[in-house]
Amino acid sequence: MNYSTQYIAQQLKKSRENLGLSQRELSARAGVPQSHISKIESGNVDLRLSSLVAIARALELELALIPRKYVSAVNSIVGSAGSETSGQPPRPAYNLDG
Repeated sequence: MNYSTQYIAQQLKKSRENLGLSQRELSARAGVPQSHISKIESGNVDLRLSSLVAIARALELELALIPRKYVSAVNSIVGSAGSETSGQPPRPAYNLDG
């Protein structure tokens, strides 16, 4: 698993845990087998786009492709909005180049 995929898998796991969901509960919400979620989180399988979309939606996350030059601007906006609305740290946009 490359660094970008590993980071995404870690963030999915963190989001699942922050929502207080077990892998089994996430499996039921996302329609992805629990064993596959376990393999994704542990880095033992490549993350397919269809699984990523299903899991992200079940975790109340939105996927977006952001031009690289705008990542820092998006992080600034997300940071200020996240602290105002939820009191939790924001989820930053991630540059897949590392």
